[in-house]
Amino acid sequence: MEENVKQRGGISVETSHIFPVIKKWLYSEKEIFLRELVSNACDAVTKLKRLGSLGEIEEDSTDYRVDVTLDPAEKTLTVSDNGIGMTEDEVKKYICQIALSGALDFVEKYEGGDDKNGIIGHFGLGFYSAFMVADQVKVITRGFRSGETVTWQCDENGDYAFIESESERERGTDIILYLGKEGQEYLSSAKIKEVLEKYCSFMPIPIYFTDFGAEKKEDGEETPINDVNPLWQKNPSEATEEEYKDFYTKVFRDYREPLFQIHINADYPLNFKGILYFPKIASEYDSLEGQVKLYYNQVFVADNIKEVIPEYLLMLRGVLDCPELPLNVSRSYLQNSGYVAKISAHIIKKVADKLNGMYRNDRENYEKLWRDLKIFVEYGSLRDRKFHDRIKGAVIFEKTDGTFLTIDEYKEAVGERTDKKCYYATDPVTQAQYISMFENADIPVLLLDKVVDTQYISLLEQEDEWKFLRIDADVAKALREGENADQEDALLENIFRSASGDEQLALRVTALKDPTVPAVLNCSEEQRRMSDMMKMYGMQGGMPNETTLILNRQNTLVSKLIASDDEDAKKRVAGQIYMLALLSQRQLTAQELKRFLADSYAGLEKEL
Repeated sequence: MEENVKQRGGISVETSHIFPVIKKWLYSEKEIFLRELVSNACDAVTKLKRLGSLGEIEEDSTDYRVDVTLDPAEKTLTVSDNGIGMTEDEVKKYICQIALSGALDFVEKYEGGDDKNGIIGHFGLGFYSAFMVADQVKVITRGFRSGETVTWQCDENGDYAFIESESERERGTDIILYLGKEGQEYLSSAKIKEVLEKYCSFMPIPIYFTDFGAEKKEDGEETPINDVNPLWQKNPSEATEEEYKDFYTKVFRDYREPLFQIHINADYPLNFKGILYFPKIASEYDSLEGQVKLYYNQVFVADNIKEVIPEYLLMLRGVLDCPELPLNVSRSYLQNSGYVAKISAHIIKKVADKLNGMYRNDRENYEKLWRDLKIFVEYGSLRDRKFHDRIKGAVIFEKTDGTFLTIDEYKEAVGERTDKKCYYATDPVTQAQYISMFENADIPVLLLDKVVDTQYISLLEQEDEWKFLRIDADVAKALREGENADQEDALLENIFRSASGDEQLALRVTALKDPTVPAVLNCSEEQRRMSDMMKMYGMQGGMPNETTLILNRQNTLVSKLIASDDEDAKKRVAGQIYMLALLSQRQLTAQELKRFLADSYAGLEKEL
């Protein structure tokens, strides 16, 4: 302690002496101390500006500011402001007694209890977060009406002293932290910049950082580290697309342009603002990593608070500023807050309204964005039935030809020709033969090539009698000429069971409208979905799929096979047709491929 002591005392606490608790447990992250001190400094300036606007004091031309100064040689970190300052009595009231809040006193006196004034602080503990990293803290302050500079210092045990001030200072407050063992990492300029950028990038008063240990810039020009007027504070009608893109790049360090944004400016009774971006995603797994930052009066609070943002919208990126939440918000508070629940519901509505509006008013652009949007929409629909009900009218499906339609448009296109079945493909390459057959019959084929697609269509099937079938699961009525069986059908069944080496092979003979296709393989939709789901959850091999070989009696090769008297030739041809049918539906096993190649080479030899 310094000499010339005027008065000594011990910190007064309403319950018990809690300094050891403060040092270890006040916040889960030590770095929050800097947020608290800078927030207090911003409050001090905001209070003074408010008094000026009310005519309580004469306003001057002061450039209001907060300074954060690092002095590695002295092992100090200082937070300074030129705001309202304190008298000695105010220091005794607000600093010497934990759990009193100068912010609340000020609000009650000058704002009539209105909490929408921009004052950040709510609790009296914020200042004491300094002791999480400091062994000693000194406060040098001068009140806006007082000509006396007050100097107060306190050690890590809570023992304080008012001391004679060595020099007078201008109005405002310096808080000097003498960093101890717990605070050595904050002697790094890079660390201070990192914390300031994280928590203070949008605080409402200009903040400047100086490192006495670094080389000084020759031009001497100062630039605040924060943006005091963040974009979310603007009226949406006044913000430009360029500003939205620049803000996204700055905040999220993503140089890919977002798809679009939703600017929320909710007034009474919710009172919160924000911007949510739909990011450009590289894959369906990319979309699972979003980032929604929660702010309180422009002060960063946390990332991805699930109680404020619905879990399925955490795939988005954005910022929300909720001034009616406490700065030191707890998980239990969020879980039980009616205000939070209303915010969440409002966000869901705004997202759904945006997508519905784009679908109705700019469908061409909506279709261009759909490949990136559909994962958000489908996943959100699966997680939240209310969201699904709001958005289902704007869900479109890509066809294998690259165009888009809704389910209602699909139904209108096929009429009754498909027995109330919507057909889809998952792989346009391996399923090309099937796609060709459906397209020749003028039946649209949807492209559902993401894992979430299958889960989403299951949701739609719960609400409608129409069912979804992959194109290799069924031969649509519109692809067939007839189903009359005859003796030749029985003959074909015997030939192909023998050629395939599977006497239990399920077969069906039909007449397809496309005569170029000798055979296709169908697999059970229900079993295939179950198998895919088991594989997705890591169950090796899934479950076997029941398959049926569909033979086309309209095909010339099949007709010749029936008419031939050469039994060996029949077996070779039937075996080759079977292998080609397998190949058009899935990858051949090693044994199947070996046999297919051998038969193919043998057939080529006969041509010479």
